[in-house]
Amino acid sequence: MSGLFGVVSKGNCSETLFYGTDYHSHLGTEYGGMVVLGDEFTRQIHDLSQTQFKSKFYDDCRRLEGNKGIGVISAFEEQPIFLNSRFGPFCLATTGVVENAEDLAARLLKKGISFAEVSRKGVNTTELIAKLITQGTDLVDGIEKMFGIIEGSCSLLLLNRTGIYVARDRFGYTPLVVGKRDDAWAVSSESCGFPNLGLETVKYVEPGEILLINEDGIVQRRPGKGHTTQTCAFLWIYTGFPASSYEGINVEVVRERSGRLLARRDKDIRVDLVAGVPDSGLAHGLGYAMESGKPFRRPLVKYTPGYGRSYTPPSQRTRDLIARMKLIPIRDVIAGNSIVLCEDSIVRGTQLKNFAIKKLWDCGAREIHMRPACPPLMFPCPFELSTRSIHELAARKAIRQIEGHDLSDVSPYVDPTSSKYEQMVEMIRQDLGVTTLRYQTIDDMVEAIGRPKDKLCLYCWTGQCPKAACSRTPIDIVETRRTGSKHKAVEDDTIQPKLW
Repeated sequence: MSGLFGVVSKGNCSETLFYGTDYHSHLGTEYGGMVVLGDEFTRQIHDLSQTQFKSKFYDDCRRLEGNKGIGVISAFEEQPIFLNSRFGPFCLATTGVVENAEDLAARLLKKGISFAEVSRKGVNTTELIAKLITQGTDLVDGIEKMFGIIEGSCSLLLLNRTGIYVARDRFGYTPLVVGKRDDAWAVSSESCGFPNLGLETVKYVEPGEILLINEDGIVQRRPGKGHTTQTCAFLWIYTGFPASSYEGINVEVVRERSGRLLARRDKDIRVDLVAGVPDSGLAHGLGYAMESGKPFRRPLVKYTPGYGRSYTPPSQRTRDLIARMKLIPIRDVIAGNSIVLCEDSIVRGTQLKNFAIKKLWDCGAREIHMRPACPPLMFPCPFELSTRSIHELAARKAIRQIEGHDLSDVSPYVDPTSSKYEQMVEMIRQDLGVTTLRYQTIDDMVEAIGRPKDKLCLYCWTGQCPKAACSRTPIDIVETRRTGSKHKAVEDDTIQPKLW
């Protein structure tokens, strides 16, 4: 997942843009980029794989001059992209996954449209989105038509002389929120940066909504489709920063409720302390401790300086290195104790096993009771760069061990009341080497989030695509390719703009 931030101010916006973009560093590890529009576009992109955003962009921030700009922390590709189009020059930053990118790029190439940002990974997705937008009759029409032909998701910020065009993907997997202060308007993937920048949240962008932010405020260019909202549940469970809110629901509060619900199902264990795997497991652990009455302690602490998330880097070697180095055990807290260890999720299981659980056993833990805050992950995400491959998921590895091969129908393993589910969980428990393992249920996770089930995307756990937004079937996941039907673009030029 990538993080987006944009700002339009009465004066120079570079400092607000710099800090606002930096507040998305937990969402990406590969590239950072900022562009400011003053007399002309001034753009800078840096590789962040071995350093932090602030250190790379500190000097750039002092040179950037203009009253409007966009920034991005990218999980995969270099952006923002600059394009001098028939609609005039613009810069674009995106977040999401376009699963039919190769097909769309091939179609544009046949029309004589070239691509500049090409690497061994293929066409740069943000450049592809930019070229698709230019196929419309204007920018708004182009964004709508792009929404209609991509498979997956895309939310974006587009900067030009008019202002910043803001568009959230049609089913709302990736949130965007608008904030304001006396001298500026801003839009962000995460609301956590708003308080320290003096910004107040004024609007959560709706799925499919297209806004224009300029010096006068917000102009709605196309209304949203709130009834189609399918916000990614993983945002609250793991991805989001604790101080952020999505659809008005705070991340930290959700995780505390999640921990409480985990504790309510634990009536058969006696423990000495409750802990969370830093950082995203801490609030789940706090909630468990509040509900159970057991003390919350920190047997594992994270050495934060220099180490980001071990989940987001694309390289397994890098993920393992970060996981090994960042978590430091405290023997005096661990030795002789029975511990409930709360974690946001079990994706691959390798880091948890090798770099958290092993450290607890090595320091003399008496028992380790593992409590993930979501159900077993079964399917790679088709809408964001989160779970990447079916073969690396711990639940799928357990199923292969049980069945001897991959299954296209894993519904018996999704049902927490089935014997197949119990067999799978037991195999994962043995592999992790913990005393007990109990996952959060889908219903409890939805209750913790506090949003109707049909307003959440639960694909990673159920394999069910919301509202026909995704044509994937379980067998498509096994093949790791998708060949679904295209969505028809929605066009309505009679809609009148609305000014806030």
